[in-house]
Amino acid sequence: MSWLSTVRVALNALRVNKLRSMLTMLGIIIGVGAVITMIAVGGGAQARVAEQIRSLGANVMIILSGSTTSSGIRLGAGAAQTLTEDDARGIATEVDSVIAAPLLRGSGQLVFGNSNWSTQIYGAWPEYFDVRDWRIVAGRGFEANELTGAAKVVIIGQTTLRQLLGENVTPEAAVDQMIRVRKVPMTIIGVLERKGQSSQGQDQDDVIFVPLSTARNRLFGAPQGRLRRVSVIMIKVDEGADMKVAEDRIRELLRQRHRLQQGADDDFTVRNLTEMLQAQEASSRILGILLAAVASVSLLVGGIGIMNIMLVSVTERTREIGLRMAVGARGRDILMQFLIEAVTLSLIGGLIGVAIGLAGSYVIGNFAGWRTEMRPEAVLLAVGFAAGVGVFFGFYPARKASKLLPIEALRYE
Repeated sequence: MSWLSTVRVALNALRVNKLRSMLTMLGIIIGVGAVITMIAVGGGAQARVAEQIRSLGANVMIILSGSTTSSGIRLGAGAAQTLTEDDARGIATEVDSVIAAPLLRGSGQLVFGNSNWSTQIYGAWPEYFDVRDWRIVAGRGFEANELTGAAKVVIIGQTTLRQLLGENVTPEAAVDQMIRVRKVPMTIIGVLERKGQSSQGQDQDDVIFVPLSTARNRLFGAPQGRLRRVSVIMIKVDEGADMKVAEDRIRELLRQRHRLQQGADDDFTVRNLTEMLQAQEASSRILGILLAAVASVSLLVGGIGIMNIMLVSVTERTREIGLRMAVGARGRDILMQFLIEAVTLSLIGGLIGVAIGLAGSYVIGNFAGWRTEMRPEAVLLAVGFAAGVGVFFGFYPARKASKLLPIEALRYE
């Protein structure tokens, strides 16, 4: 019996029992649809964390000022500004394979013509943009004479640009525009690329940057100017360098610079932000695997359904099997016929399940507000797994049918 004839007989058997075939496929449809949807949800979560890591910058650490005690009351981290610009310069020169960038943080009102906007103001070194992997899409960065001379120049984020200068102003058109920052007239010299939200949901583009000396001397007042205090120091470790070694060396250097006695608590905090986000990424990956594993149970149930229906089909068609064997069909022909039926049910159910899974991912992404991301290999894996389920659970009924003796099959009532 030819392959083509075997396939035709198998498909005819499925077409005769349309309702039963559809009910048999239902488990596979639900299973594949659930797997596709869960993989899309898990992939979206991983993609979101990957974006956060990219927006933060690779191999980044942040050094925060420490706590202080007042009248026996211990205040939180950052309550006392214990870090200075000289600390950042010392780290940059004495610790190998790192870039250091101090920041002085504040906020204030910006004015452009009849528009105004309140935003975050950062005094920074040019190295800060290297640490954050943050490109300037129009204009330029700070120059050396602007850093030493407290120049009245500003680099602006995309959200601030839109809110202050208007929706229709391009980054190129914003360069050389004059704005007032806390009543100080300044010139826009650069516009940053869009970064999006941070891991805490804050808009990273709602910000402006000025030279650190400008922030200290012109915007935020005398105390920072006298002591050269900074709010935080951002650190980027070179690719391939050991972040733990760099962190220990930075901690040791700052303790020496701050003259902390042995056993005394640090008056600063070092946080490895990349490790935190990578741990979050690992958690989201595990969550995605668990979701897919739970959804795969539906495929198992669907496979058991296929086995049950195929066993019933073998019992119902025993006389047909005997008749086909009596006219020359071999056992392997019967085996192949029932395997083709099982695999066909699985593949059709798998393809319908893929369509339902993709539709479910779209609904979740657009109406529930969850980010989803579908990879082609996940679709191929789900369909391949569905076909494998058909072969695995269809083999026993097919083998049982192929082992029937023609005489006994013809006598079956």
